[in-house]
Amino acid sequence: MDKALLEVKGLSKRYGDNAVVRDVSFAIAPGECLGVIGPNGAGKTTTIRMCLGLTAPDAGSIRYFHDAARAALQMPRDALAIKAQLGVVSQFDSLDPDFSCAENLLVYGRYFGMRDAAIRARIGELLDYAALSHRAGVKPGELSGGMRRRLSLARALVNDPRLLLLDEPTTGLDPQARHLMWERLQLLLQQGKSILLTTHFMDEAERLCNSLLVLDHGSSIAEGRPRELIAHHLEPDVVEVYGLGALALAEDAAHAPLRALAARIEVSGETVFFYTEHARPLMDLLADLPHLRTLHRPANLEDLFLKLTGRQIREDA
Repeated sequence: MDKALLEVKGLSKRYGDNAVVRDVSFAIAPGECLGVIGPNGAGKTTTIRMCLGLTAPDAGSIRYFHDAARAALQMPRDALAIKAQLGVVSQFDSLDPDFSCAENLLVYGRYFGMRDAAIRARIGELLDYAALSHRAGVKPGELSGGMRRRLSLARALVNDPRLLLLDEPTTGLDPQARHLMWERLQLLLQQGKSILLTTHFMDEAERLCNSLLVLDHGSSIAEGRPRELIAHHLEPDVVEVYGLGALALAEDAAHAPLRALAARIEVSGETVFFYTEHARPLMDLLADLPHLRTLHRPANLEDLFLKLTGRQIREDA
């Protein structure tokens, strides 16, 4: 890809007999948000770590900031030059608990060789961006989880990076804090920043990402724009049915005419999911079963995720 900020080709990593990442390739263009989704153990964090030079790949190439004017930088060969242009927010809080919010930004800027005057000129803007101007002198331990995540994001911007690598940046946040983080990330995209995002939240991926890479067991199993992936892999309508007796809809012969109206049926817990091209006839039959509760909705990214990777719970790898 011309002018790719990050281009990964054939990336692979094994630990003993366990292939954690298998021949993964992707690219991120300027101004794009690429989401990497997949179950626990799919290889998302290992992929990020290799892109950051924290884990050595067994095979493949990682090239940054390629354009016609200059050759691409390669990881790990050009790690320092690459990291000077990156912003990183990891899964786990790495803020210094002994420094205030403003001091965390100041100290972090020094890691990039920035002069104190240049960093201090950015601190007010960054704290305002993170909605933390009123907490400049407060230490991270006195902040809520959402505030700490916003401070981590502000810190990742101190060097004005071209590309942000965000590993599950909203995990553990309540809905209000998550929505505020989404707003802040949308602002960055509007400003022309590029983002590589791993997430377990399908609504987050659908809101923020121009394109998606779906990983499972270390391999890429789908890639494309969210709505295009949904249209390609799923029926347009989903009818969820739950309540006492719902499971019988998927099993009893008496409900065969109902099942015949669905292209595909899945059962999860006490809920039956009917995937269909035409929901109205199915809803009309369900109206004769008032003891059941129904929800008719369009297919979404969570449906895609579950179809491609399954509904079975995965333990952390």
